Amino acid sequence: MTAGRTVNTLSQDWGTPEKYVKAVREFFGGKIDLDPCSNICSVVKAEQEYILPHHDGLKESWNFPHIYVNPPYGTDNERGTKIKQWLAKCLEANQKYQAEVLALIPVASNTGHWKNYVWGKANSVCFLYDTRLKFLVNGVDTGKGAPMSCSMVYWGENYGRFYDIFIHFGAVVDLRPLQGKIIGDHEVIHQPALFQI
Repeated sequence: MTAGRTVNTLSQDWGTPEKYVKAVREFFGGKIDLDPCSNICSVVKAEQEYILPHHDGLKESWNFPHIYVNPPYGTDNERGTKIKQWLAKCLEANQKYQAEVLALIPVASNTGHWKNYVWGKANSVCFLYDTRLKFLVNGVDTGKGAPMSCSMVYWGENYGRFYDIFIHFGAVVDLRPLQGKIIGDHEVIHQPALFQI
C-alpha cells in the first residue's frame, strides 16, 4: 500500500506488484487473511482489509493466521506514525497470535526499526533483485521505480517454504541464527546469518 511514498508521485496508494502478491498468496496456501494497509485500488484482495480513513490498521486487531503488510514507508503526519509502528505490529502479531506475517519494506538495515523488529526477531528476509521495484500507483503499473531497494521480511516458523518461494525473487537470508541475540551497539554478534543465493 500506501502513505508516505511521495518521492515519485503525490499519490499515497502505492500497491504491491502482482508477481509479489501471487508469491505471498502461494506462500500462505492460496489465501491472505489480513491486509492491514489496503486501499481501494489494491490487488491483494485479502479476506479482511483495513482501509483508511475508516479503519486504521495500527489500531485494529491483527489476530489472523496469515498477514501481508505493505506499510507506509514514510511518516504519516496526520496520525503521527512511521514504519517502525508497522514493524512492531508485525512482530506483535507473530508473538501474540502466532500469525505468519510477510512485510514488503525498504532495505534500511542500519535503522532502529530493523534492529528492533527484524534482526533477531524475524525468521528470514529476501533482498529483492528488483532494485527499483515498480509499485502500482492507484492500481496501475506506471513503470516508475521505487527510490530504494526493497525486501520481503518474514515472521513465522517455515523458513524452508519461504526460501523455496522467494529465492526466485532475490537473495534469501536465514535470520534464525540471530534470534535471541542482542542487536545494536552493546554486543557484537559473532554468528552470522546463513546467506543462500
